[in-house]
Amino acid sequence: MIHFKIVGALLIFLSLVHIVFPRYFNWGEELKSLSLINRQMMIFHTLFIALIIFLMGLLCLTSPTELLETKLGKTISLGFGIFWLTRLFIQFFGYSTDLWKGKTLETIIHILFSFLWTYLCVVFLQAAVH
Repeated sequence: MIHFKIVGALLIFLSLVHIVFPRYFNWGEELKSLSLINRQMMIFHTLFIALIIFLMGLLCLTSPTELLETKLGKTISLGFGIFWLTRLFIQFFGYSTDLWKGKTLETIIHILFSFLWTYLCVVFLQAAVH
């Protein structure tokens, strides 16, 4: 149960980090060359991803018992586990290593997020099968 509380707090924090994405990644300038639809999809999909991650975290904080002990909770946990397993897969096979290899800060971030995605997978998938 404690892991669901930790995961909940981490996910809410992660969702809030999305607030700084436009400024940190210089989207005002970087996205200018995109068509209006692509620019807006980038912005709004990021917003919805942040919202889903926030709600996922909120669910973990408010309903850990249900996620661990009910059939519906285990099914939801399985879905969350698959979601984060997919994200872990993308960490290694979707993003180019050129983004982090040989760059100290980016490599540290890559490693930290790899551990985070792994932790989320383990917590959710373990809850789904126990």
